[in-house]
Amino acid sequence: MNSSTRETTPASDIDRTLKVPLQLWRRLILDLRARGQGRRESGAFILGDRKGRIDRARAYVPYDALDPHAFESGIIRFSSSGYSKLWKICRESKRRVVADVHTHPTDWVDQSDSDQAHPMIPEAGHLAIILPRFAQTRWWTLDGVGLHEYHGSRRWSRRSAPARAKLVLL
Repeated sequence: MNSSTRETTPASDIDRTLKVPLQLWRRLILDLRARGQGRRESGAFILGDRKGRIDRARAYVPYDALDPHAFESGIIRFSSSGYSKLWKICRESKRRVVADVHTHPTDWVDQSDSDQAHPMIPEAGHLAIILPRFAQTRWWTLDGVGLHEYHGSRRWSRRSAPARAKLVLL
C-alpha cells in the first residue's frame, strides 16, 4: 500500500452513502468489460444526485465516450476537453459526479501511484472504485472491489469491507 493511502474501517470522513441500483451497476460492469475487451483498462464517471447524506447513482458516462484518447498511453489520461464534455452533461442532466470507477488487469484493486497522484475528481469525499481483472468480476456484489475515498492533498483511504458495506449500497 502506498504511503499516502491508509486502510480504514470507520465511517467516511464525509459521512455519506452512495446508493447504486443493481441494474445500473450490472450495466456499468458489463459495459466496462466490453470496452476493455479483456486487454486494457476502462473506466466511467458515475452520475447522480445528492439528497442529504445520500448520493443516488442515476447514470454513468464512460471515459472514452468523453475523451476517445483516454486509454492510448496504457494508463488513464483524461483530457480537459473530456472534462468540459462531462461538466456539460452534468449541467444539462442536473446531475453531479458521485464516484468514478475504473478497471485494473489483475486482482489488485489498490490505487497505483498514478491513481493517487491524479484523482479524477480532486474533491474531498470523492469515491474512486477499482474493479479487478478488467471488470471480469461478479456484478451483484462489491466483494473483491477496491473502494477509495479522497481526502485532498493526495491523501486517500481505502475502505475495508465493514466500512465499504456502509459507504456503498447496491
